[in-house]
Amino acid sequence: MKKSILTLVLLLSISSFASFAQKEKWTSLFDGKTLKGWKQLNGKAKYTVENGEIVGSTVANTPNSFLCTEQDYGDFIFELDLKVDDAMNSGVQFRSLSKPDYQDGRVHGYQMEVDPTDRAWSGGIYDEARREWLYIPNINPEGKKAFKKGDWNRYRIEAIGSTIRTFINGIPVSYLVDDMTAKGFIALQVHGIYADMKEGMKIRWKNIRIQTENLKPSPTDATPVVNLLLNNLSEQEKAQGFKLLFNGKDFTGWRGVHQDKMPTAHWKVVDGQINVSPSDGSETGNDIVTNEQFGAFELTFQFKLTEGANSGVKYFVNEEFDSNGKSGIGLEFQVLDDEKHPDAKMGAVGNRTLGSLYDLIPSYKQTKRFTKKIGEWNEGRVIVYPNNIVQHWLNGFKVVEYERKSNIFDALVARSKYEKYKGFGAADKGNILLQDHGNDVTFKNIKIRELK
Repeated sequence: MKKSILTLVLLLSISSFASFAQKEKWTSLFDGKTLKGWKQLNGKAKYTVENGEIVGSTVANTPNSFLCTEQDYGDFIFELDLKVDDAMNSGVQFRSLSKPDYQDGRVHGYQMEVDPTDRAWSGGIYDEARREWLYIPNINPEGKKAFKKGDWNRYRIEAIGSTIRTFINGIPVSYLVDDMTAKGFIALQVHGIYADMKEGMKIRWKNIRIQTENLKPSPTDATPVVNLLLNNLSEQEKAQGFKLLFNGKDFTGWRGVHQDKMPTAHWKVVDGQINVSPSDGSETGNDIVTNEQFGAFELTFQFKLTEGANSGVKYFVNEEFDSNGKSGIGLEFQVLDDEKHPDAKMGAVGNRTLGSLYDLIPSYKQTKRFTKKIGEWNEGRVIVYPNNIVQHWLNGFKVVEYERKSNIFDALVARSKYEKYKGFGAADKGNILLQDHGNDVTFKNIKIRELK
């Protein structure tokens, strides 16, 4: 009897170990001696094998170089160790492509950034030769601390379906949801020389391995999500408490400001997006608000401007303020074509430009390079913490920060167009509002979570 029990325990242990091993099946992509299974595309940087490492060296007068796997990969978990010279820029491409009909074969696709500079964007996700930055890790301070300068760093990419996550030294950095490319090669980038980079700078890679079966994603965590799918909530967003403010089908949960129903003019749902159409001669100011009110919260939204357009996303809207029954009064994340709309030059020191706290605080202007072109989608984010600290974010950059109900805030209000509204922006709760300013503007992926 005892022998039978011992045999059963042993069999169960072996079965359990075999199951675990199957779940954790890694395949090495580098034999430590040769570049077998890899091919070089685009630039002429040097790739050599030294002491069990692949070494990439910068070369003058050549574009970005890529050492690419000969095999393509779709869903996978990928890891490697890398060490890079301090002033060098690099990256790990994945789900990437090179086609003759796309910029003469230029490598394009997702890249996990290698950035040893003080900017500290290592682990961010860049769309090489296509859409540029998709996830800038500024909004994830702990992730920005993960990279160790002058030392080996463990890079991990989890690409499962439309969910893409990056980790450095076990610390989560980026969480992107996107479905533009489902499959492609992996590549080790040596960037063309620019700025302080010099010929002969080096990056080293080793312990390169991949899983493609029985993939088990890391548990959900607090990393902020950039979700580019239409009106979609990822598992991480759900776990963090986000919900959709717009269902992608109709205006359920919304109404006209100072009204109990939606306005009949200007607003429509088109292809899962909210569009406010340009004025057709009818009166503007047909703002719409959420039925629900919010206090401390994180609001994310994407918006697309047409040339010369003006709109806004307001919060802590108070319908008790008299605005002649039309436009809602509240704190405003300005949505504007700064180049073509005259409002950008009004107010004081640029406090009516894109991303600003309208008529109160100007947005941080060094983000201009990362503002999307007219007709492309921008991402806005408004965070109101329980302690009344408020932040505006635009395309991954914090552009405004202030404290509601503070003496400085009150002084700003007293010098603004809102000075006549007693208690402006100081309510414990208020509605979220989309503004009708008579211009063609589109919104999508409007999400919110309450903070406690």
